[in-house]
Amino acid sequence: MVVRTIVRLTLATLFGSRRGLLLYILPAVFVGLCVLLALTVDDKSGLQVALLNMFGLAVILPLVALVAGTGAIASEIDDGSIVYLLSKPIKRSTIVLTKALVAICVVLALGALPMLIAGIVLDPHDLTTAFAFSLGALVAGIAYVAIFTALSVFSGNAVTIGLIYCLLWESVMGQYVDGAKVLSVQQWSLALISKLTDAPRVESAVKLPIASVLLVAVTITALTLAITKLRSLILSTAE
Repeated sequence: MVVRTIVRLTLATLFGSRRGLLLYILPAVFVGLCVLLALTVDDKSGLQVALLNMFGLAVILPLVALVAGTGAIASEIDDGSIVYLLSKPIKRSTIVLTKALVAICVVLALGALPMLIAGIVLDPHDLTTAFAFSLGALVAGIAYVAIFTALSVFSGNAVTIGLIYCLLWESVMGQYVDGAKVLSVQQWSLALISKLTDAPRVESAVKLPIASVLLVAVTITALTLAITKLRSLILSTAE
């Protein structure tokens, strides 16, 4: 009952605001662009990988995860409605993990699934690459949600900071700066994608074993920090 209540409140927060429209607009624009290019471009060699990697994985997915991850808890902290949950005898870990799980499900439906659809539209004969990018997007989305959930608890400017991180670090530094690639969630997911597909130009600056460890470590660390900070938040409120 407690978990269902948190899920219901989180979904209402995510999709009950104007910011929630981005959760529909971003994947719709991405899939729409892929459909348009699939119908108008004659030479489609390399088009699937280029769009899925440079636009889907580097831009659309982080932004969807940003809206989902920050919207799941930041809005409630900002408007004070989080007090409703904090006033109940509910474990802070239950609150954070349930909200993160809801955000991950949103990323699955509006981030990873559109990636699969876009990949199939761009090249119906290469389903392996489409599935690989979809799975990679889900894995990256889980790490992004954990990061943005923690950021929401720690900062009132989570959306702004997260937007800078998405557009500057993941979209630019994570693609073109060698040193930064090692610390890019996008590159970690690419390590998995490159293992699942033989498509050309799918490369990662990080080996899969290291990428797997980093993805798990970042996810667990971020969620742990969010839980710890939320516990201190209730203490400071009580004081």
